[in-house]
Amino acid sequence: MKFLAIIPARYASTRFPAKPLAMLGGKPVVQRVYEQVVKVFADAVVATDDQRIFDAVVAFGGRAVMTSTNHRSGTDRCYEALQKSGADKYDVVVNIQGDEPFIQPSQLETIKQCFDDASTDIATLVKPFNPDDPFSMVETPNSPKVVVNNRMEAMYFSRSVIPYLRGKEQSEWLRHHTYYKHIGLYAYRTTVLQEITSLPQSSLELAESLEQLRWLENGYKIKVGVTTVETIGIDTPDDLKRAEEYLAMKGC
Repeated sequence: MKFLAIIPARYASTRFPAKPLAMLGGKPVVQRVYEQVVKVFADAVVATDDQRIFDAVVAFGGRAVMTSTNHRSGTDRCYEALQKSGADKYDVVVNIQGDEPFIQPSQLETIKQCFDDASTDIATLVKPFNPDDPFSMVETPNSPKVVVNNRMEAMYFSRSVIPYLRGKEQSEWLRHHTYYKHIGLYAYRTTVLQEITSLPQSSLELAESLEQLRWLENGYKIKVGVTTVETIGIDTPDDLKRAEEYLAMKGC
């Protein structure tokens, strides 16, 4: 099975403009993502809408393609990048966010393994919350939760805490049920990627502002892989400071 790893990287960001080019341990954030990805995938490309990011990727020896500035999501950007990379050459596209410089090879291998199941249309990752985690970590709407079935397929994603545990004090919920935090890493069969980018936005997607609900509403199966690794995404300048501290602690 032939995989193409695509790293969408936009220049514009409300909370952190030029984020992919922010320096982290002496390297642009997008370079650190790319270097992690190529440890697992032979074919990787940065899909960007800005010449400055394109030039930075080429300068460190990476591969990049220019894409439209008008895409609604990283999924749409991935599809354009796939077309420009030769859609007929690949079976699966893996979408790695350009602000995840600490994505681990084990996580990328896990999402690859989801396609050992021939029925998998789309794959993503989750991380179990720990029973000792403060419940505030589960409650935050910025951290979507996932309910899965016995085949480890996603049943629903929500910014709310799901499921509700009736008859239990909320402070005890994590000790009585495994709650899963969604990790925003996706992979799609190339034929499925083409199909989902043509779907109109759905009512559940609009309600929760979660693109993956559109896919579920349209009957696609989302296989879920489990990781125990917690990464540091770069959403804000404060996140970048924490990432620098992490690198210093690791001696990288």
